[in-house]
Amino acid sequence: MQEAGDDTGDDTLHPWSRYVAIGDSFTEGIGDPEPNSPGGNRGWADRVAEVLAAGNERFRYANLAVRGKLIQQIMDEQIEPAVQLRPDLITISAGGNDVLRPGSDPDEIAAKFQTAIERLAADRATIVVFTGVDVGFSPVFRGIRGKVAIYNENIRSVASQFDCIVADQWALTDIQDQRMWAPDRLHLNAIGHHTVARMVLEALDVPNTLEPMRPEPYPERSRRDVRSDDLQWAREYLVPWVVRRVRHQSSGDAITAKRPIAGPLVQPAELRED
Repeated sequence: MQEAGDDTGDDTLHPWSRYVAIGDSFTEGIGDPEPNSPGGNRGWADRVAEVLAAGNERFRYANLAVRGKLIQQIMDEQIEPAVQLRPDLITISAGGNDVLRPGSDPDEIAAKFQTAIERLAADRATIVVFTGVDVGFSPVFRGIRGKVAIYNENIRSVASQFDCIVADQWALTDIQDQRMWAPDRLHLNAIGHHTVARMVLEALDVPNTLEPMRPEPYPERSRRDVRSDDLQWAREYLVPWVVRRVRHQSSGDAITAKRPIAGPLVQPAELRED
């Protein structure tokens, strides 16, 4: 496996030239809208790729992630296409949607995750895996905190077995703040995705100029305002989510990967040198 800082024979600050991102809405970039990005969302993976591509004309990036996908769907639909793209860097975040489902078993989910990693590791690419967020801060999700913790320990075990890099969201306390999250309370917003991108680049030991971004202070709100916000959230996001579960539908139905081919990136203005 390549490690950050290996000699690549050029003046880039990292050894990778082909990056493939695998996963669900987290990796697709939902919550970080950007009209100029493929699919209309940017997200942490695009932000990481933009930094890795800076100054490296040979760098190529694909993002196969699709919102709503369960781990078996990711295994069936993304693993082999990712391998065929011959990446030397892979990020994979999978299983989060499974963990959210009532009655799901984190050990069974992790067993599937291990099978996916075993296939990806066969070609000796650098692999980055993710722990889940410590959801104790969230009234909506704190009830599954223990399940997330069990899944995380499985992820760490798989990472150790296959020499993966762990991007530790559980320890990323900055995102344990509702201001880092989109109005649906399920996906990170632009600041949250930026924060995760900085964490991933740190895990990869890649120098970068991304500065911390802080959300605006909370406005003063009464209990009545908070209750009104909760009811609006339930109408706009919770009820549709429950309806999709009952109908066995997914937010990713009819959605295709936003970057299915490993191609060059157009650098955002903040990373351009001219």
